[in-house]
Amino acid sequence: MENTKMLTAGKAAEICKGALLSGDKETILKDFVKDTRELKEGDMYVGLKGEKFNGNTLWEEAIKLGAIGVLIEKVEIDRQLLKKYKDKVIIKVENTLKAIQELATYKRQQYDIPVIAVTGSVGKTSTKDLIASVLKQKYDVHKNIGNYNNHIGLPLTILSLKENHTALVTEMGMNHLGEIQTLTNIAKPTLAVITNIGTAHIGNLGTRENILKAKLEILEGLEKNGCVVINNDNDLLHTWKESKPNYTIKTYGIENKSDYMAKNINCTQEGNTYSIEIENKTYNVKVPIGGSHFVYNSLCAICIGSHYQIPMEKILKGIEQIELTKRRMEIIKKENYTIINDSYNANYDSMKPAIEYLHKVDGNRKIAVLGNMFELGEYTKELHEKVGEEVAKNKIDKLITVGEYAKDIANRAKELGMPKNNIIECEDTHKATEELKKCLKEGDVVLLKASNAMKFNIILENL
Repeated sequence: MENTKMLTAGKAAEICKGALLSGDKETILKDFVKDTRELKEGDMYVGLKGEKFNGNTLWEEAIKLGAIGVLIEKVEIDRQLLKKYKDKVIIKVENTLKAIQELATYKRQQYDIPVIAVTGSVGKTSTKDLIASVLKQKYDVHKNIGNYNNHIGLPLTILSLKENHTALVTEMGMNHLGEIQTLTNIAKPTLAVITNIGTAHIGNLGTRENILKAKLEILEGLEKNGCVVINNDNDLLHTWKESKPNYTIKTYGIENKSDYMAKNINCTQEGNTYSIEIENKTYNVKVPIGGSHFVYNSLCAICIGSHYQIPMEKILKGIEQIELTKRRMEIIKKENYTIINDSYNANYDSMKPAIEYLHKVDGNRKIAVLGNMFELGEYTKELHEKVGEEVAKNKIDKLITVGEYAKDIANRAKELGMPKNNIIECEDTHKATEELKKCLKEGDVVLLKASNAMKFNIILENL
């Protein structure tokens, strides 16, 4: 009997209506990669064409690096090269992006397992990490690596499912309407999570109501008897739930009455503790990461662990064993100072709790290095100014801004009384690094936060 979980070269060519130019049709294709720098021996290389780069031109380099084969489009290969690489799988298709999406759709259909899809304006990755850590107490979990949450990353994640995997946790990001619709119809989740509706990408979508509409697209691929888990303290999600949509909905929260509620919350720099009552029994929860937003993220993980009938003791163990994706509230202790590296991405909804956390941690001085937030459109000035308000309100000792938009953070902080000599405005990360090095003193705590395009990893590397 054919093992449909194993994708062969012949089956792959058939699914995406491609031509198998060379290689054995029975060759099993395991991991698909789009970057030759990440390629491991035995991987299947996918040539993807972007605005500035065409990965199809690197197909031969991929083979020389040890790829088992390549999936390419619009490349002419002469007979001599085909003869030279006759033992390698070479599949030629009309469109490689469409091909990996079709292959991922097929592969997903071969697995009858829990598939949890997480979306929301902020907290997707850390919530995904917490859910995966909890589910590992019962399942062999596969999750998307890092930020593999778009029309390319999600298919590649599904294509790397192995026979032994018994649960999949993935996140779904978007910039525009219609994007999550594509992802959810590939992943077909059994449970969908919406962490919140904030202001990320509001420049593309215009209003928070449109952001809600875009996030709710996740429900289009939800299986018939699937469950929706939402943050009930988010105003738009709470209102949506009250409209009684025709879904099984589970809620978590702190303020509004919810199925899973945190009480007696204590937030410290080492982490958060709180109590939760489930079936008339009270449990003490310990989250080993600082920041009040991780209370919400862990509540979501408890909700999902309970849904899949994991004993509460094991759920708590999973939360305590969480390993966060890099650059999400990553605490780096140097000899003389501490860095809070939360530099993967930024919008107002994630800036606010990060600055609040910086205020609460123990340290000599609190230094915030904050950069531009993108895709905010007409709200750009207003939302950067609101970040400035958070800086002033939380009595941050020193502010270093990076980029044109971030000047509004500095200006608003000044207006609210932050001393001018405690604010430094920089054009780029190199200048910011210089200024930070000049002013660092023993015992300081530094927060690094900006949109990913600001490349704040440069600051960290240069420190």
